[in-house]
Amino acid sequence: MKPYAIGVDIGGTSVKLGLFSSDGTLMTKWEIPTITDNNGSGILSDVAHSISQTLAERGIGIDQVEGIGFGVPGAVDENNLVLSCVNLGWKNVDITKEMTRSLPGCPRIRSANDANAATLGEVWKGSGTGRSSAVMITLGTGVGGGVVLDGKIIPGTWLCAGEIGHMKVEPGDNTPCNCGKSGCLEQYASAKGIARMARDMLAQCDTPSPLRDMDPFTAKDICSLAQEGDPMALAIVDRCAAYLGLALSYVACTVDPGIFIVGGGMSRAGDVLLDPIRTYYRKNAFLNSDQTPIVAARLGNDAGIYGCACMVLSTQ
Repeated sequence: MKPYAIGVDIGGTSVKLGLFSSDGTLMTKWEIPTITDNNGSGILSDVAHSISQTLAERGIGIDQVEGIGFGVPGAVDENNLVLSCVNLGWKNVDITKEMTRSLPGCPRIRSANDANAATLGEVWKGSGTGRSSAVMITLGTGVGGGVVLDGKIIPGTWLCAGEIGHMKVEPGDNTPCNCGKSGCLEQYASAKGIARMARDMLAQCDTPSPLRDMDPFTAKDICSLAQEGDPMALAIVDRCAAYLGLALSYVACTVDPGIFIVGGGMSRAGDVLLDPIRTYYRKNAFLNSDQTPIVAARLGNDAGIYGCACMVLSTQ
């Protein structure tokens, strides 16, 4: 095993990079802007240049790097080919080929969907440490997720494993989701979804709440007021948690993970959100799977680079 590894988490706005020692210690991290001009054709060369600079500053040769792991917000196959990534403008981008061209002596390359990589990071060095299997659900602008079993990312045959946000949880709602379907978990548990649901709930009752004086309000506002004990905000969070608990119970029947990890911006609400999720999960879960812990993610925005480094330091 060579002494270093690099994790690269490519986002629509910025690329997060981390230099790790082979024992998983994060030595330094940095960011560069994601420049998506010309369908993102320069992103990987920018990454290669940034890696070269950082290694040179530290007196590290590329031959001392075990590999570079990439997390990408799109579908990635086992050959490091990005089939589609709308946010970056990528379609059929061969990461290995592009990095080998831009970074002479480029070491082993591994790639995965960014949510899957973040899940692996949390299992390796975050809230899932000590567990061999986990399912992570990320509550942000959308609802994403990842599946790790026996320490390995499970992308699925059609690269759809972990797409928990598009599990149908409300068949009676015909409001279209971004995916083109309806009744998806994302419509009730994403930041945008919980705000939409809150507006509907406020229109259907006359319960007093500071939310009625906010225009517009956000999921963060709702969670903050719930933490302060506002009854209306608590009711909104409870309904969101009911959908989440139900969805996780479905996942448990299929995957039976050792732990559920909740990440993304909304996870910062803490137990005001997690406690009702646990309650509804236990109510719906099958047999002993109701004992599965549900915890908050610990690595925050660094989960992706940890997971990307793990991909090249592990044997998976």
